[in-house]
Amino acid sequence: MKFLIVTGLSGSGKSGAVNVLEDMGYYCIDNIPPQLIPKFADVCLQSRMEKVAIVTDIRGIAAENGKTNIFEELLAGLDYLRNSSKEVGVLFLDASDETLIKRYKETRRRHPLYERSDGSIQGAVTMERGIMAGIREAADFYIDTSDMSMAQLKEKVVDLFMDNPDDRMSVQVMSFGFKYGMCREADLVFDVRCLPNPFYIKELKKHTGLESCVRDYVMSFDQSKELETRLRGLIDFLLPLYRSEGKTSLVIAFGCTGGKHRSVTFAENMFRFLCEKNIKARISHRDIEVGVIK
Repeated sequence: MKFLIVTGLSGSGKSGAVNVLEDMGYYCIDNIPPQLIPKFADVCLQSRMEKVAIVTDIRGIAAENGKTNIFEELLAGLDYLRNSSKEVGVLFLDASDETLIKRYKETRRRHPLYERSDGSIQGAVTMERGIMAGIREAADFYIDTSDMSMAQLKEKVVDLFMDNPDDRMSVQVMSFGFKYGMCREADLVFDVRCLPNPFYIKELKKHTGLESCVRDYVMSFDQSKELETRLRGLIDFLLPLYRSEGKTSLVIAFGCTGGKHRSVTFAENMFRFLCEKNIKARISHRDIEVGVIK
């Protein structure tokens, strides 16, 4: 089991990092007191969870009536965790004092140590940095988010913790029929109604793009082959751009009139193209069974 402890200074981006981890398949829990982490890890191991990420931070201290030795319990617990059958890591997120203060002013949120620092944000940040010094030194991974955008933070977390970099984005390929409504969840929609329609071929009407007779017909035209070549080039160009902006899922939809012939053919071909490039992909055909004559 992979067990990741996410911690760091308040306002450094822990929530954003955990959201990325959740998209990567981690089971995520926020704000666990450090003394409960070993017990929680044992429960996760017994439940056969593969990847777990938990957040523990200064909020636990604020809730413990001013105790500041709470992270000493975490450091002691790390030894226990690393001696068990778990792959344990600590991710520490940090940022400059100026950045943290600016973020708190912009969001108008109260720092967890605001009261203990007599209402001074600078004092709260300084106090927190001192308390967190020990766990900072024990961290396995460190990210300074001072000059990072959210997209850059996502990219960094993916680079650190994604088993297979090609899995950082999942692609859903869909087919649909315009006569039954637009595909609203799609990021990219390609209209293939410009191509010859197998519906008007008596021998093909009751078949679908899942069958070779329809696919062979649709792809027998030069314009179909040219369109597919251009679409593959476009997707090859776009996917790295979406990844660089931190997008973790993309829906590509192909639409024709009824959603049974041309759109299914192009969706199937695109799905195979993505799989050949080792891109994590799924496929579905929204309207393939609608109004089918059996």
